[in-house]
Amino acid sequence: MTDLHVYDTTLRDGAQQEGLNLSVTDKLAIASHLDDLGVGYIEGGWPGANPKDTEFFARAAADLRLRNATLAAFGATRRAGGTAETDPLVRALLDSQAQVVTLVAKSHVGHVERALRTTREENLAMIRDTVSFLRAEGRRVFLDAEHFFDGYRTDRLYALEAVRAAVESGAEVVALCDTNGGLLPGEVGEVVDDVVRTTGARVGIHCHNDTGCAVANSMAAVDAGATHVQGTINGYGERTGNADLLTVVANLQLKQGRELLEPHRLQDATRIAHAIAEVTNVPAYSRQPYVGSSAFAHKAGLHASAIKVDPDLYQHLDPKNVGNDMRMLVSDMAGRASIELKSRELGFTLDAANEEDDATLRRVLAAVKEKELRGYTFDAADASFELMLRRELDGSLPAFFEVESWRVITDARGDTEALSEATVKVRAAGERHVETGEGNGPVNALDHALRTAIAATYPEVAELELIDYKVRILDAAHGTDAVTRVLIETSDGTTSWTTIGVAANILEASWDALLESVTYGLVRAGVAPR
Repeated sequence: MTDLHVYDTTLRDGAQQEGLNLSVTDKLAIASHLDDLGVGYIEGGWPGANPKDTEFFARAAADLRLRNATLAAFGATRRAGGTAETDPLVRALLDSQAQVVTLVAKSHVGHVERALRTTREENLAMIRDTVSFLRAEGRRVFLDAEHFFDGYRTDRLYALEAVRAAVESGAEVVALCDTNGGLLPGEVGEVVDDVVRTTGARVGIHCHNDTGCAVANSMAAVDAGATHVQGTINGYGERTGNADLLTVVANLQLKQGRELLEPHRLQDATRIAHAIAEVTNVPAYSRQPYVGSSAFAHKAGLHASAIKVDPDLYQHLDPKNVGNDMRMLVSDMAGRASIELKSRELGFTLDAANEEDDATLRRVLAAVKEKELRGYTFDAADASFELMLRRELDGSLPAFFEVESWRVITDARGDTEALSEATVKVRAAGERHVETGEGNGPVNALDHALRTAIAATYPEVAELELIDYKVRILDAAHGTDAVTRVLIETSDGTTSWTTIGVAANILEASWDALLESVTYGLVRAGVAPR
């Protein structure tokens, strides 16, 4: 079987996602990550049509050192009535210095006649002329047959003729595009099989996810004979996104035994998916297959009991194959096995067969169930659970400081913006500290005041940064008297953790979560009480 091409279009098609805006520096950073992953081709954008993409290719030629991937420039066939040699956008593809050019071409008669406003014959001539010209200039050419499946439904013979025109002119691959994302796997497989048998072309697949079937459609295409797979990291793309390339590759490699990436590179998939999410500033999807933080997370006590015997009983594969890890979630569904496994995950050795450890496990389990009854959720706040576990283990949670009192005042005068001021009184290293902090909100002010109060004793808190703050009303029927849950995510610049607070007063809930976040940060840094 011909080797499968792994073709990433995150930088072009993925960048069309609503709210996703990549700078040239962002695109260069993502390209480096994709190269580390080991994809075969990275589509960098449309030089000539987009100034940012023109700059990207210029900077890539000077600064980007790809070890595994080949950079591809995206563009269109020449304009109707012109020539490829004189078309400025075709010339821009050559100027990009990319050795692979991916052309988008019409294969749907409706688009030819109504969007391009030209004849069927001229559209085929545009394909032949552009592919031939680029080949003569020494470029490898792939062709994206836009709206192919819809065009095949409308006029099968013309859609096939567009494929032949590309192949006969020198295109290496013709990627069949489900541009509207409306296909289902059965139909994709039938059409791809027909195209491969009828034209003899090397066929690729490019799927959008409007039916939720982009990955399944890509798999069906490969099963039917496609040997070139396009997709985006994390499924980025317009509307509902493109096929998630990592899911497609992991399915083909780990489930079907087709080697697309070197195994050690696939084992870096989780890190790379999350690193690219940081660059795009689009939060990583926790339930993403294979690489999501919840992909191998287990919550039910029944699962935990089985996993304790053999992890493979409730996992479809070893998460290390994609650089992920199994996680035990602690909740009111937990049994002692869940607590025992979670404690091991956190570095504590608790054995239910040991009478003393079993008593600790029972206490922790009872505390978890009681707190979750009041609105806590430890599956979303691992750091708070670790602190609770440490409290149950004698001497495991250091007492860094003691809070005497805290208060917050928010002042608004006339049309000016409201400002908050917090005062915190604590004892640390045997001394009493009274500090005031200002902020653009009460939690921000409390954060400043607390860290100022303990900074002289624990300068490590300067590295901590509150990066996310979530509030949920638990019993909305009570109106302003409702219980509030607050989740705070904190970072030390290397990693992050989440803590929780629950109270009828939103500030009290926030304060509790804030205290835990700072305490956990000091524990994580290996700081001893002073």
